[in-house]
Order: sequence, then structure tokens, then C-alpha cells
Amino acid sequence: TKRLQGSAAQALSKQSQVLGLTNPRFFRASQALGNKFTVFVDGNPIEVDPSYTIYQACTEAGVEIPRFCYHERLSVAGNCRMCLVEVEGAPKPIASCATQVMPNQKISTKSETTRIARGGVMEFLLANHPLDCPICDQGGECDLQDIAQVYGYGEGRYMEYKRAVEDKNISPIIKTSMTRCIHCARCIRFTEQIGGEFSLGQVGRGKINEISTYVESMITHELSGNVVDLCPVGALNNLPYSFQARPWELKSNYSVDIMDGLGSNIDVHTRGSDLLRVLPRINEEVNEEWISDKSRHSFDGLKKQRLSVPLLRKQDGSFYDLTWEEAIQLAATKLSEAKGAQIHGKIGQFNDIETLVAYRDLMHRLGTENLDVRTNAPYLNSDFRSQYLMNSRVTGIDETD
Repeated sequence: TKRLQGSAAQALSKQSQVLGLTNPRFFRASQALGNKFTVFVDGNPIEVDPSYTIYQACTEAGVEIPRFCYHERLSVAGNCRMCLVEVEGAPKPIASCATQVMPNQKISTKSETTRIARGGVMEFLLANHPLDCPICDQGGECDLQDIAQVYGYGEGRYMEYKRAVEDKNISPIIKTSMTRCIHCARCIRFTEQIGGEFSLGQVGRGKINEISTYVESMITHELSGNVVDLCPVGALNNLPYSFQARPWELKSNYSVDIMDGLGSNIDVHTRGSDLLRVLPRINEEVNEEWISDKSRHSFDGLKKQRLSVPLLRKQDGSFYDLTWEEAIQLAATKLSEAKGAQIHGKIGQFNDIETLVAYRDLMHRLGTENLDVRTNAPYLNSDFRSQYLMNSRVTGIDETD
């Protein structure tokens, strides 16, 4: 037992190394271990790296472990306890996300002890969770729903009043339903470690514990929308998308974002001809699995806020609607009033030939030869990949000195 306690302490101290947030002392110790060793997952031997956690070893073995708080790109929290597994020699089930593997360790993910432990954790999570599934925007893509179906019990034993939490106004693009929160703290860790802000945190202890912004402030960093994707329940939702559609009604369309200089990979969700939301698509070389708020919500300006009818400005600066016939007639009148020498036309070189010819004919009909079409734009040689990649990948920034 003492040897096991010592091993657990050593594993917990090295969890930062697993995340890449390494303390040099632990990093050297891991490097000194050198070769891989064998662990047994449900009786099957597998070679793993010494720096692996039990969760990573199980994933390597193709075994699915339920989790809520753990995320591959965030630090280990060990809050939810849903990833409990049975380890031979341990006095009780162990949180696999926060425990490092040991040589010849025998891990059981399907034992009766593991099943009972996970069922108990799920029962505690559901004790205060409201039955909002029919009206929750997370329905159909909710981790709590899916895991409860597999590991939960058919009925609850908790007969007291459920805990309720006041909703927070933390962002104009994030809708909160904090009564649904299971305190996985993914949003807190993302905001601190990826967003670079310390605006979110946990206040209170025990049954009064809440996720809050401390002084009722707002989240202001440009990646805030990603906490909606990270939230495993319906506590944080996409406000503009709220009550728009269910996931099974949407069609996925892979695309590339043009709102940033990275070319982030995105997944555009549509229903019929309507574009309803934009989600990140995983690309380790470019955007990992994050996108900016501008990338996520800019389509709204091209859909709901675009001009659908011609407008004419009044003397006081306000606008009123015109019909298309009135607008075309007014534009033709204004053009005919201008003298040819006063008109100067510009058109970009990337337009098609038909558009260029039509534009030239229009300028000639208006009596002007002042037409600017520049075809001698700076030439970017693309013979070698390095000439348009600036000699480095995005991921190479982490490796620079």
C-alpha cells in the first residue's frame, strides 16, 4: 500500500509533464526512463510511453473511457471522477486522467467495481441537473445525455429539491443556463490557458459552488465562443443559434475560414438554404480545434444584416426603401448627368472576361476612356513551397527560439 501511495503521488506530480506544461525536473526524469513498458488494459498487453496517464493508455488500447472534465488540450483537473478505473492493488477506483501509468500495471475498465463507481458518479451529477433535455440547445450532442445512457441508472433516488443557480451575463454571444453546470471547469481552464484571461473562476464551496466572473465582468477575449464547444452539457450555449435547430437536422459542409490570416478549418452547418452556425474543424497544422469569434459569427452579417432592397439616403442621413425599378432609373439618371471626362472606372483583374467586356462597354457608352484595369500585379512565385509559406508552418512557431 505504501508503494502504491508513493506511486500515486509521483504520478500526480508529473501530470503537468503529460500536458506539455513541464517542470524541467520532471521532464528529465521522464526522459531518463527511456524505453516504453507494458501495461495491461482489460487483460490485453500494450506498449506505452512512460509519460502516459492511464486514460491515454486506455485510449491507445482502443478502450473508450467516459469523461467530462478531461480535455486533450487543457490541463488535468480531475473534477468529474467519471473516468474511474480499477487498478490491481489499489484500494479504490482511480481517476485515470490524473494518474500516470506504471510498469506491468493491470487496469480494468469493465469490472463490476468500475461500473458501480461510474454509476454512482453519474447519479451524483444528475442529482441537481434539471430535466431540460427537450428545451436544451445541447440536446442531441450532449455528453451528459450520451454517457448517462450507457453508465447511468434507470431512475434516481434523490428526492430533495434540486439546486438552482442564477444565470450569468458573461458575453453577448454566450447564453448561460448555470443550473445545468456540472463544474467540469473546462471553460475556466480554456479562458486562462488558451484565451489568456483570468475572468472566469469558481466561487463558493460545496453546494454553493458556482462558475462565475467574480465581479460580474464580461469575457472579452476573441476566442470566447470555443467554451460553448467545450461545455459537455447545456450550461453554455451559442446565443445567436439558440432554439434554431437540432443537430440531426443540419448538414455539415467542410470549408476554410476567410476571416483570419490562418485559413482556419471550419464546419458550416446548414438546413436547406439557411446557414445556421459555424464550428471549428480539427486541423493540427493550422487552428487545432479553435476558431475566433469573428470566424464563428461573421456569417450573421452576410445573412440577416445584408441589404435586401435598395436604399436612398435622405438629407437628414436616414434611409428609405426603393423598388429595384426606381433604383435602376435613379442610377441611370445620375450616370447620364455626368460628363464623360468626369467618370473614371476601376475594375479588378480577377473578374471574368465577360464582366470585363461588359464593364468596358458601359464606360464607352458613358463617353469615357478612363478605365483602370491593372494586370501587372506583383507576381508571387509559387515554384517553391517555402515562398508562400514564409518558411514555417503555424505549428513551427512553438519550436522557434
